[in-house]
Amino acid sequence: MLAAVITAFGGPEVFALAEIPEPGGEVVDVTLAGVNYADVYRRRGEYEKPPLPAVLGADVVGRRRSDGRRVAALLRGGGGYARVAPAQHVVEVPDDVSDEQALAVLEQGLTAWHSLHTLGRVTADDVVVVTAGAGGVGHLAVQLARAAGARVIALASSPAKRALAAELGAHATVDSHHPELGAALDETPTLVLDSVGGRTFEQLRAALAPFGRVVAYGGASDVSNTVAVDDLMTASTGVLGFWLQRVLDDDELYRSSAARLFHLAARGVLTARIGGRYPLAAVGRAHADLESRVTTGKLVIDVHRLT
Repeated sequence: MLAAVITAFGGPEVFALAEIPEPGGEVVDVTLAGVNYADVYRRRGEYEKPPLPAVLGADVVGRRRSDGRRVAALLRGGGGYARVAPAQHVVEVPDDVSDEQALAVLEQGLTAWHSLHTLGRVTADDVVVVTAGAGGVGHLAVQLARAAGARVIALASSPAKRALAAELGAHATVDSHHPELGAALDETPTLVLDSVGGRTFEQLRAALAPFGRVVAYGGASDVSNTVAVDDLMTASTGVLGFWLQRVLDDDELYRSSAARLFHLAARGVLTARIGGRYPLAAVGRAHADLESRVTTGKLVIDVHRLT
């Protein structure tokens, strides 16, 4: 089968097309594969470093070969940038949800949903700040927080991204490059969803209302944060972390929350934006675009297109 393969860790240029054996066992004939920041870290060799040569890609949509059913799958070991992928963590896709929507709302949607509801315990009384509010997770979190009745403030780095966040339901938007993020907010946040870390995390945590909480699910700034328990006690605030693997460890939780997201997508309550569609030969370009922070929404790979 044809796949985008890396034989070394490094920049986006390490991808090359190659014919490799199909995976064993139950498989999915892939239609589309997703591009995620976790794939970028794996490509660099910075996170869950895969053995080389490796096929990256953590989410796909396509047809399960054994019965022809349309399915989406989350591949925690990679394998998505190929025309055939392992059938891991498979969920069936309803007829009224497109391939693009299913792919876009599954991985990023699960992160947004559980950060908001399972950990953040969002209510209609909350003021929710969403970092990277036009990104793959962020633009879904804005919609889900708005659907929960919360007041939503989205952070984004450009006027176009802030306009998208507002279009999706954010009540207010803030330039994520503002030197004093806490002062730039028009209300005091009670819940922050953070995928950035570093200065952004520190400033938003300091801006929290008493009894507020931060849910951290990423660190795109590549700057680690350390939180002193004494500071949390004094402020009476909390910091929680989310890792999608914990949802996948609980099959019932995974399937029920995936079904909920597909239901919301079918009703039009949750609409994923597709920020770019790339041929299989351009996986490296998709990674470069994601790293450059110029994209919005979900980036997808059409594995049957070469150019």
